Amino acid sequence: MENKENAKKEEKKKLSKEERIAARQNQSKQVEQLEDDCAKDFYGVMPLIQSKEKVDRVLVNVGDLNSNLVDTKVWVRGRLFVSRKTTNKQCFFTIRQRFHTVQAIVSVGEKISKSMVKFASDITKESIIDVEGFLRKAPTKIESCTQNDVELQVTQVFVVSQAEPRLPLLIEDAMRPEAEAEELSVAKQDTKLDHRIIDLRTLTNQAIYRVEAGVCQLFRQTLDSQGFVEIHTPKIINAASEGGANVFKVSYFKSSAYLAQSPQLYKQMAIAGDFEKVYTVGSVFRAEDSNTHRHLTEFIGLDVEIAIKYHYHEVLDIIGNLFTSIFKGLEKKYFN
Repeated sequence: MENKENAKKEEKKKLSKEERIAARQNQSKQVEQLEDDCAKDFYGVMPLIQSKEKVDRVLVNVGDLNSNLVDTKVWVRGRLFVSRKTTNKQCFFTIRQRFHTVQAIVSVGEKISKSMVKFASDITKESIIDVEGFLRKAPTKIESCTQNDVELQVTQVFVVSQAEPRLPLLIEDAMRPEAEAEELSVAKQDTKLDHRIIDLRTLTNQAIYRVEAGVCQLFRQTLDSQGFVEIHTPKIINAASEGGANVFKVSYFKSSAYLAQSPQLYKQMAIAGDFEKVYTVGSVFRAEDSNTHRHLTEFIGLDVEIAIKYHYHEVLDIIGNLFTSIFKGLEKKYFN
């Protein structure tokens, strides 16, 4: 009986001790809430943007932040790439916009509270944020950022769209080549394709699509300057355009149709229709059952057609000058 009573007393003491600890914690939380946060209006999560009002705010592109804007106050929007809290009073984080990055610092001061520093350090990776701050000259070159000669001293930070705390794919893993798989974590191709939206944010994919766009732009620009006309040709046709072997057959209402294997017929029609010089940029479909990991079932074709006046070298000269213009243009536009 005595052992049971002693056990009950010990249990009561334990409960009362836990209750006292909980009460002290609640009291400390209430005190913190009562304390005036000098920066309470300078950070937080923005409400859902629903176009109810226009915001008088000019957002500067991260790629435009340079030494010419030093000591000016700017607003930028980007994704939180990485963050590092050094102390309770200071936090470093990197803002990424497309493939440009800049370092930002939020430190406790006259208008910056510890709560604001904690808020900034707790923002999840890949969240979209709006940041206001003074652009300062970096004391040393920041090797990890594209804007390596400046940094942003934060005065306000707001979360526009918050990312999940645990992402299925990390940008750092997706950017690493497979050769580094033994030493570091590397995302496999299947994982990248399953989460293609995140994978598209990597520097490699950003570069690939920009170079592709640059090729099409220079292709059009060069031919337009020589009097060519761009035409758009049908992609759903009633018969195979180049034989019937490698063609995709599709249902077309109550009958069948085929995906165009080439715009050749329509280019020739345009030439016969006195257009003289035409080109087209569009999808081409080939039903080739390839055994390799590279397929030509669908690709973007850049096609040119001209009316030859006397010799086929006229075509070769145009194609040669076209490739030269494209390669020189890519070097000039994307060298850096």
